Amino acid sequence: MNDQEHAPTVIPPVVYSVNEAAEALRLSRELLYELIRSGQLRSIKVGRRRLVPVSAVTEFVEGGAA
Repeated sequence: MNDQEHAPTVIPPVVYSVNEAAEALRLSRELLYELIRSGQLRSIKVGRRRLVPVSAVTEFVEGGAA
């Protein structure tokens, strides 16, 4: 048997939790929430959870945020 046939599939994330986004940007949670409140960083709300699309993090870093 080939090991690649049984390797788990890695699915890249499309959204980050606030903690994950803060870690990815090397910012505090408080600053991340401020960026969300000010409209500089897009986010979505799912139930009670606030999630940040990976694409929004990229846009923010590249200066494409509002």
